[in-house]
Amino acid sequence: MSRLRIFDHDDPSTPLSSTEDLAQIAERLKPIGVRFEQWQASAQVQPGASPEDVMAAYRADIDKLVAENGFNSVDVVSISPDNPAKDAARAKFLDEHYHKEDEVRFFVAGSGLFSLHVGDKVYEIRCEAGDLVGVPDGTTHWFDMGPEPSFIAIRFFTEADGWVGHFTGTDIARRFPRYEPGQAG
Repeated sequence: MSRLRIFDHDDPSTPLSSTEDLAQIAERLKPIGVRFEQWQASAQVQPGASPEDVMAAYRADIDKLVAENGFNSVDVVSISPDNPAKDAARAKFLDEHYHKEDEVRFFVAGSGLFSLHVGDKVYEIRCEAGDLVGVPDGTTHWFDMGPEPSFIAIRFFTEADGWVGHFTGTDIARRFPRYEPGQAG
């Protein structure tokens, strides 16, 4: 289930608040400029579906988002626990960084953990299938796909070269819990 926990950035052990209510998640993220919403497929997406079939199932939502935000590129990324590059893929996103464009991801299947460092708070968003999250450009954050990653996501880009992270060099991401799918709390 999707979840938002908010922490003081100096205390990763005790959430200030926590909710699994989708409307509350969206409401609590809105003041920091984060978009959080749910999409429904117009057709069933089968395991092993091609990127074209995945995007076709969400075409109306994709087209609306692209028109609203001027994205120049949309793709589908898929990673499974048997991927030989899973450890390197996970490590690439674990340290605090920011982008010079919005980072927008829609989870078609599986899950992942976005942690946003805004002011003196950390907003930890567990995204599940059906969740769209849009992190504004310049927002420091990290992403954990877990030790056995399993997800399919639609990614939206403004720049042709896609994901370019600018790392802050801080250790904050290492002080917060890593993502373990199915974890309680």
